[in-house]
Amino acid sequence: MKNEFALITGASKGIGKSMAITLAKAGYHLLLVARSEAELQQLAIQIQNDYNNQVFYLPTDLSADTGPLQVAEWAQQHTDKLSILINNAGYGLWGDFEKLELSAQMNMLALNINAVLSLTHHLLPLLKQQKQSYILNLSSTAAYQAVPTLALYAASKSFILSYSRALRYELKNTTVSVSCLCPGPTDTGFAHRAGLDAMADLAEKFNMSPESVASAGIKGMFNKKAEIIPGFLNKLSAFGAQHLNKALIERITAGLYKR
Repeated sequence: MKNEFALITGASKGIGKSMAITLAKAGYHLLLVARSEAELQQLAIQIQNDYNNQVFYLPTDLSADTGPLQVAEWAQQHTDKLSILINNAGYGLWGDFEKLELSAQMNMLALNINAVLSLTHHLLPLLKQQKQSYILNLSSTAAYQAVPTLALYAASKSFILSYSRALRYELKNTTVSVSCLCPGPTDTGFAHRAGLDAMADLAEKFNMSPESVASAGIKGMFNKKAEIIPGFLNKLSAFGAQHLNKALIERITAGLYKR
């Protein structure tokens, strides 16, 4: 058993839950954050029973202004051996920008961007004290192109990708390695929360499992990769988005996500 802790946001389900289990198997103690107390408690009990790790959990809303500082202070109360920070919490909203409620879109940006920046800034001093530590930020293949009707979601993930690469460079002479995981369609309930139920059948054809995405992300993080794109089709999609005509890519994505 390692005497090290990993903090995972959005840990109650999907990729975050799979990452928690993967790291528990590797011997890490866990600090789990999500909105649902019941789901966090169930996961903590499961991990403690299966692997005998220490697991602490905090139900909170990271999109709230005080959320990231609350999480950072809570984490530091439990350990001074934090060696992994996984910024996984996030969601999307589907629809035309002008038709979606502005407050809902701003809340999404607060979670997808502001919480990542704030929590990382608060915890970097602790991460830098470790012999080796890692930050893994969750982006998306949507980061590689503009996506009409998912405009702010794609833009937020593009921000996270760019920020992760810049922070990685800034920290290259420290003990902190920064990686960015960019999965494509994953069976996590994202489409339902985004309002994309009409695309459920299409998504099922291309979805990766949360377990496979989590495994690729953790492996890439420990190998200190800058960008991690799980799955051949997702790699191909990201390559095409970077090298094909942008207007063409926007027409294609608009057609995929139209009502």
